[in-house]
Amino acid sequence: MDQSPATPVKTVKRLAFFERNLTLWVLLCMVAGVILGTVAPKAITALSGMEFGRDSHVNVPIAILIWLMIYPMMLKIDFGSIGGVARKPKGLMVTLFVNWIVKPFSMAFLAWIFMQHVFAKWIDVETAKNYTAGLIILAAAPCTAMVFVWSYLTDGDPAYTLVQVAVNDLIMLVAFAPIVMFLCGVSGVVVPSAVLITSVLVFIVIPLAVGWLTRTTLLKTHGTEWFEKSFLPKFQPVTMAALLLTLVLIFAFQAENLIHRWLAVLLLAIPIIIQVYFNSSLTYLLMKWLKVPHNIAAPGALIGASNFFELAVAVAITLFGPSSGAALATVVGVLVEVPVMLSVCSACNATRSWFPKEESNR
Repeated sequence: MDQSPATPVKTVKRLAFFERNLTLWVLLCMVAGVILGTVAPKAITALSGMEFGRDSHVNVPIAILIWLMIYPMMLKIDFGSIGGVARKPKGLMVTLFVNWIVKPFSMAFLAWIFMQHVFAKWIDVETAKNYTAGLIILAAAPCTAMVFVWSYLTDGDPAYTLVQVAVNDLIMLVAFAPIVMFLCGVSGVVVPSAVLITSVLVFIVIPLAVGWLTRTTLLKTHGTEWFEKSFLPKFQPVTMAALLLTLVLIFAFQAENLIHRWLAVLLLAIPIIIQVYFNSSLTYLLMKWLKVPHNIAAPGALIGASNFFELAVAVAITLFGPSSGAALATVVGVLVEVPVMLSVCSACNATRSWFPKEESNR
């Protein structure tokens, strides 16, 4: 009888129920949101008007749900490992290159090709320019909150993901407005500082601080084993549930736009989908070429492909109005991004063997 030791089995962190059916749940939540926005417009209007401060354009219910998405991820961050990022800068450099050089310019090119040429017979000139501006705004805002969800689904290194997001946020403070102005060709475009500052505070600083305090306190009072085996597992359903509820609200807020301009939705989705797959593939292959570990490469590819849709929608509404083509383009970005990013997550997980063995950043 063979007495050889059994091969160790890797513990699966993700919930199988959600993992198997998440795309379906996402689509159902989108439909539910549109229906809710249609049958209960007054209630949805009241919810959409709840903001953090005057003119912040950061919606309170959505902010709370996003906070619930990323707080469990923040609990997992060992802050002592963040310093190791400086010793392994390749993943960060690739992420920044794609986010700030490739992504906005490639989207501007795709928007110009599709909106002003390929689809010219279905879209008038001024509307095409409006759609182009919205797509550029979408691409110029690198993803922040949702990155932690994608990183979770690909077993990404939470400390490294945090650094990638934090550096992007710092660059965004000075680069977002000039890039939008240059690529849109619109003089006098001003990114509202309240939107950007409040978004970073609500989506990064607060959950990061609370996560650090919770982790530090519980590790001291209950120990590492209890924290990792008893406390953290309780939060496993929270991230996905918050994601689904967020989608319901976003699509409820934009129900009228999505119903009455469905052809535009389909046309806008095409360049967005192309860009997501192009940027994620480019980032992922560059990471592979540079022999970056998978737990850094996968979140990096996902950061390079996804967008800070909360900021993009707010800026588009502020600059062009809530019923504008630019605002619609950013909302279509949300519609397309979640199902497509789930497919990118699946592709990253399926190709884990392409990459060298993952190491700690310590």
